[in-house]
This record gives sequence, C-alpha cells and structure tokens, in this order.
Amino acid sequence: MIRSMTGYGKKETQWEDKRISIEIRALNSKNADINLRTPSYLRELDPEIRKRLASKMFRGKIDLTMYVEYNGQNAPTKINTKIVSAYMEQLKALGDTTSSERLALAMRLPDTLSSDRDSLEETEKKIVFDLLDTVITDINGYRADEGAQLEKDFIIRINLIEDHLNAIKKIDPERNQKIELKLKEALADLKIEIDVNRFEQELIFYLEKFDITEEKVRLKNHLDYFKKIMKSKEPVGKKLGFIAQEIGREINTIGSKANHSELQKIVVQMKDELEKIKEQLLNVL
Repeated sequence: MIRSMTGYGKKETQWEDKRISIEIRALNSKNADINLRTPSYLRELDPEIRKRLASKMFRGKIDLTMYVEYNGQNAPTKINTKIVSAYMEQLKALGDTTSSERLALAMRLPDTLSSDRDSLEETEKKIVFDLLDTVITDINGYRADEGAQLEKDFIIRINLIEDHLNAIKKIDPERNQKIELKLKEALADLKIEIDVNRFEQELIFYLEKFDITEEKVRLKNHLDYFKKIMKSKEPVGKKLGFIAQEIGREINTIGSKANHSELQKIVVQMKDELEKIKEQLLNVL
C-alpha cells in the first residue's frame, strides 16, 4: 500500500476553561525529522508525543504545533516580570531601540515565563493524547488517499516500461541479424579470404558482447517486483527507490549494448518514464 509522506491535520477540543488544538504538517524527508511547538506547561509530554509520531507516522519532516487558549483567568503560565525587566535594561544599554522592540526581544530569552503548576492532571494528559491520536489518524488517512493516486500513476508508468520492453524483444532478433550482416559486408569490402570456422567463432563472441537476454529477464523481474512491493502494508518508499535504481541499471545496460537506432529510441522513452517514477518516489513513505 502506497502512502504519501505529505499531509496536514488539525483538531481541537474543549476541556474545562481552555480550548486545546493540535496541528500537524508533514513533508517528505529521508528520516523522521520531528519538530514540536508545545506550551511550556505541557513540555513534559514531548517525549511521548515524539514517540507516538515516530511509531505511527514513520518518516517525514513532521511539524507539530499545539495551542492552548484560556477562556478564564486560570492560565498556568505567568510572566517573570523581574527577569523581563532585567533583560530590557541590558538590551537598552546595547543600543538605540524602542521599549516595544526591547520587550519583544526580551520575551524570546530564557526564563521569561514560569508555570504555577507542579504537574499535569492525568485527565488533561489523556485529553491531549486522545486528540493527538485523532490528528495522526486523520493525517494518515490523507497520506493514504494521496498514496492511492501515486500508486495509480506508478502502475501506468511501470506498464509503459513493460510495453517498451516487449517492443525491444520484438526488435532484438532483427538487431542481431543487422549486426551480423554489417560484419559480413565489412569483411566482403576487404576482399580477403577468411577462415569460415574462425569467422563464425568470432561472430558468436562479438554478438555475445551485444546480447541483452539477461538484461531483458532481469528488467522484467524488477518490474514485477516493483508492482508486488507496492501492495505491501509496510512503508515501501525506500525499498521501491532501491528497485527503481535496479530498473535504471538494466535500462542503461540495454542502451549501451543497443547498436540499433530504434532500440535506442525505446531506451530513451523508458528512461523518461523511470525518471518520473523516481521523482514521485521522493514523496512515498
């Protein structure tokens, strides 16, 4: 099953005098690159949040932002006015800035905010994690929908490469005949006597250098394996990327041995389809 690495999800819930919302944005990345922005009094939940994101979203650049809005006067985070004032005095001494600019800079510095809470209530923890799981489920659904579209595109392009391979199989016998004919004509132009048996041996050796039988078999196997792996329930992006490299290697070898204009044109078309597949694979989980 193909799943995209990109996705977006946002949910919110009401609890007591506050509204909690979680927003997740995911982009493609080679590994799990997780960035969290959570309220200071919820920071103790960050390790578990990271663990859940990594285990359920697997891979990608994942940015999570959690907002808490208070309807009453019980905000747990307070401003350390003494520390902020001290920062502003130091900033004032450094240069000509307005009080608004100094305040904005000071609030970004450490220890400007403090929490009145010693620990989170278990009920609030459960609400946060339930909300997180809901957002992850939504975003994974988004990824699956986008992955289904990618899978359709991959099937079309893999089938096109297979059609080109079948065209090569039809051309190959004619190509071998032309190579043999060219050699015989070249020898005839030299107007010298040759040992027929020796010529046949050299011809076989020469044709073996241009033989693409093994490449055709391996390419067909790689194409079949690509389609098989797409149906796997596990994340398949990295594995499909490896198979695409192997497909490219066989196509390149066929092109280097072609010695036939029509076959070389088909190889170019195969490479074009493969490049489109590789580009899309960058976004596959």
